[in-house]
Amino acid sequence: MQKTVKLIFLLILANYSFSQEKSILIKHAFLHVGNGETIASAAVGIRDGKIALIKNSLAYSYSVTDWDTVIDVTGMHIYPGFVAPNSTLGLTEIDAVRATNDFQEVGSYNPHVRSQIAYNVSSEVIKTVRSNGILITQATPRSGIISGTSSIMRMNGWNWEDATIQANDGIHINWPNSIQRNNDNRKVVEKSKSYATQKKELYDFFNAALVYSKDKKSTIDLRYEAMKECFSGNKRIYFHANKVQELNDIIEFVQFFSIQFPVIIGGYDANLVSKKLKDAKIPIMLNRPHNLPTHEDDPIYKPYINASLLAEEGILFCIENEGDMEAMNARNIPFLAGTCMAFGLSEEQAIAAVSLNSCKILGIDKDYGSIEVGKSATLFVSKGNALEMRTNQVVLALIDGKFIQLGNKQTDLYNQFKEKYKEK
Repeated sequence: MQKTVKLIFLLILANYSFSQEKSILIKHAFLHVGNGETIASAAVGIRDGKIALIKNSLAYSYSVTDWDTVIDVTGMHIYPGFVAPNSTLGLTEIDAVRATNDFQEVGSYNPHVRSQIAYNVSSEVIKTVRSNGILITQATPRSGIISGTSSIMRMNGWNWEDATIQANDGIHINWPNSIQRNNDNRKVVEKSKSYATQKKELYDFFNAALVYSKDKKSTIDLRYEAMKECFSGNKRIYFHANKVQELNDIIEFVQFFSIQFPVIIGGYDANLVSKKLKDAKIPIMLNRPHNLPTHEDDPIYKPYINASLLAEEGILFCIENEGDMEAMNARNIPFLAGTCMAFGLSEEQAIAAVSLNSCKILGIDKDYGSIEVGKSATLFVSKGNALEMRTNQVVLALIDGKFIQLGNKQTDLYNQFKEKYKEK
């Protein structure tokens, strides 16, 4: 028998977790596809965890036997699940408590260290972040020259195996800093004294790894084993860098080793070498715009316009949130996109910057990132514009066609004390 869920029950539904329904129809939503397209009143059909139908609600008729569950969300917005790339979500709980941080290892070159097995699906931080529409994360290690290997994870599941979308998607290189500051933190030395030495060490490590990948008789070296797929094109290489000198050197590095899937994370000065990046087909994970300018002569709004500058140049980019309290602050990713929208991006470009573009860069866009027939039903419904802090009110979310719980510690405490002190 078909279940019809009315608007009045949506907030109740949002606080519970459901098993996967065979078929679900969400109707009368303003659909943001994720690829720039919209439908003002859409019907989105889901079967066995996949998007099975997208129609105009006003022109679509169905019988009671077509769908097991029908959800009417008139006046609301439906979005593809947002993504938190380059994040320590699931790898840390309380930044100030060392025992809860599991995102770094000792040593400088650790490509064999895998974040996947450290991912904590029961994290309270994950529950808070996903209540703003972030449903996928890239669990990423930190520290050293080569931090380790990231994995792309769902924001729900019984364990890390169940949550994995793509294991060991790429290694992360913290490219050496090309400039240094004096002790007073004001005067800038144009080139770091150790930059050339550190860059040479990276070349040497990659050369040794490349030789190892071609030598079938070598004894096992876990560090070099983890590098093999980088040279075969089955694993991405993420370069964390921001300044012009570093970006130029990374482009040369990529060409020297014929790296097939490079990605730059940070990319503050990317607009200054946009033609080179475009020719080299290197996408950018742009660091959060809610930041101060890097250079003294930059306008105060430079971090806000970086996204629109890259869009104008036709460079593939997404938005990430590396920085202080990055795991908890990943909940602000929709609002980072909203800021970029206020400074040059269209609304649909801003949505793509935290959904489809992220999935393209991560290599999972075949199944995730947009609401299209055949893709995973990983999406959410918000009462208002999800890029606006005051109107982002997620009432319903699914990951791979499964309803997920949207409650978190903050809302639980709010409801608890609201009930206790309510007026009689």
